[in-house]
Formats: sequence, C-alpha cells, structure tokens
Amino acid sequence: MRIDIAGLRPERVAVVPSPLAELGMALHALSEPGHHPGLQGWVTGVTAALDPHLADRMCDADFLWTTTFSDLFLPYAGIPGGAALPGATLAEELDLLDKLTDEQFVDAALEFSCAMSYGVGAGWLVDAAMGRRALELAAARGPRQQRFTELLLTDPPKIRAWLRQFLEDCDEAFFAETWSRLRHQLTADARHKTDLLRLKGLAEALTAVSPAVTLDEGGERITVDKLSVGRTATVDGTLLLVPTSLGWPHLSVLYRPGWQPVVHYPVGSPELAAPPSVEQLALGMTALSHPVRMRMCRYLARSAYTTSELAQAHGMTAPEISRHLGVLKKAGLITTRRRGRYVQHQLDIAVVARLGSDFLEGILR
Repeated sequence: MRIDIAGLRPERVAVVPSPLAELGMALHALSEPGHHPGLQGWVTGVTAALDPHLADRMCDADFLWTTTFSDLFLPYAGIPGGAALPGATLAEELDLLDKLTDEQFVDAALEFSCAMSYGVGAGWLVDAAMGRRALELAAARGPRQQRFTELLLTDPPKIRAWLRQFLEDCDEAFFAETWSRLRHQLTADARHKTDLLRLKGLAEALTAVSPAVTLDEGGERITVDKLSVGRTATVDGTLLLVPTSLGWPHLSVLYRPGWQPVVHYPVGSPELAAPPSVEQLALGMTALSHPVRMRMCRYLARSAYTTSELAQAHGMTAPEISRHLGVLKKAGLITTRRRGRYVQHQLDIAVVARLGSDFLEGILR
C-alpha cells in the first residue's frame, strides 16, 4: 500500500483517536472474535450482556464490519477540503457521517454489501445500469446483502437513519463504557506520536506506528507492508493516523478515491515489536513447500548436520544440498555454525514455530 505525500506540510499530519473508528473495530471484534484472540474476555462479556434485539440488529448489516469495517466508520476522511479531523465524541463523529453525501455513503456501503472494489466509480444513484450491477453482486452474496442494497439504492436516508440509531444504541449498550476505558490509552499514544512528529520527524513517527510502515528516503512516499495493493495521495489534504486499542492484528489503510488517506493502526500489542514483512513471510512459506527441503528439515530439526552428511542421507550431491540450504537460510529458517573445519546447519525451531501465527498476522494485517 502506497501513500504519495509529496509536498505535505508537517502540520498537515494529524494523530487523533476516533471513537467511531473504535466502535467499528468493536463491532468487527464481536463479529469475528477469531481475528482477535486477545479480546476473548471482552467479547464474551459484551456478548453475554447484549440485548437479544440489539444482537439481531447487529446481524442485519454485519457485512459492513465483519470483513474489516467500512470506511463509513472514518467519515471525516470524506469531508470535502481534506482538513476534517475525528470528533472528540461519538455524537460529533456521527454528525460528520451525516455530512457525507448520499453518493459517498452509498459508494462506501456498497464495498462490502456487494464486494465492490475501490475506484469502480460513482453514480450508483443516477446510473440505472450501475444500480442493476450492484444488485446482481449483492444477490450473489446473500439475501441480507440483497435487501440492504435494494434499500440503500432506493432510500439512502432510511439506511442512514437506521445506521445512526443502531450505532447510538450500541454506544448506550456497551461502547460508552468501553470507550471511557480505552480513550485515555489512545489519547496518550496520539500525544506520543505527535511529539515524535514534532521532535524527530515523520519517519520516526511512522516507525513508532508500526515497523510495517516506512517512509522513503526522499520523504515523498509512505509504504505500508500488506498483502493488499493500493495507492492514494494526500494532494492538498491531511494525512490522518488513527490509533486503535481493539484492532490488532489489523493495520488498515483508507485509500478511497477522493477521500483523505487514513492509517488505522493498533497500539498496546507486544506482538507488534517485529511483525514479519510480507516478503519474508513468502520466503519462509516457499522454502518449506519443496518436498526435498521438508525432508531436510526433518533431519535439521533433530540435530546439526554438515552439507556432506545431508547429501549422503538424501542421496544427492553436495551442490544440490547447498542450493536447498541456501533457500532455507535466505528465509531465515536455519542457523549455521562452524565447528573446526566443519560447517553445521540446524533448523531454527522457534522461527518455524512462528510461521503459522506470522502467516495469520500477515493476511489479517
């Protein structure tokens, strides 16, 4: 994911907590608890106390927050002028959501109700052919998505009013208490990142956001290491960095055309100390996919072996074994040590054991 920031002034970078974004992440965690094993206790407690009627309503449009969550939870990014910031309260942010045009609202909502990609275009409410296409895509995803999309295209104000009331009810039922507990941590993190911006510059602040977020040497492009591909630019707008306490392992980038870029990043998770790069993850998975290297790993997991010993054990030449060892070493899966005139290789059990969790984090990031 790339964000072009050429010409962006330092004062146009803002680190601000967002109660609406955190509510969106809360709804996501409640719908997909498997993504967030660290929140199991919170999810269990909220679910047990949830009013059945509100729980049913939560399912009516859960496609807006089950996959990750809709850009509708970051409405300030879509306000014209590119200078709007998250509100201090949920009510203020719901007012910002109300300021989006019907076309903006519908376009953002269709992303998950129809599996619609960014950049398909606007005009859903005025172009009959586009509307029919949206309904076809929604029907393929299920009856709830089809009903939601039909109403979204024919009566946007009704869906908007329903969503606002639902979010207000969630706030009253469980989120107000959760936000009162989390906002202090998020405010402190935003203050820390803002101090880094002012004292040490954007590159240092982005590294503190996540090692997966980097600034190029020229200071004109931010790269977010993800398994998805996208590109956006700040142009004359603001770059927003929004912290979340409930979000790990998700590191999200809003890159919707015409909206200001937002990096929604998790805080307070020790697992974020050294997240694997997508390239390193691919190297590890590829290295272990070869049957010869898998058999070699069986030996190397038990003891250290020289190249000659492995060649003899597998009925291969030393150069062939060396090539396979090179792949495993490049992926960081084996260690090498010299004992006198012999060089021994051994599998790094801890690194291999992390591959499963690294893979999961990589695809959820």
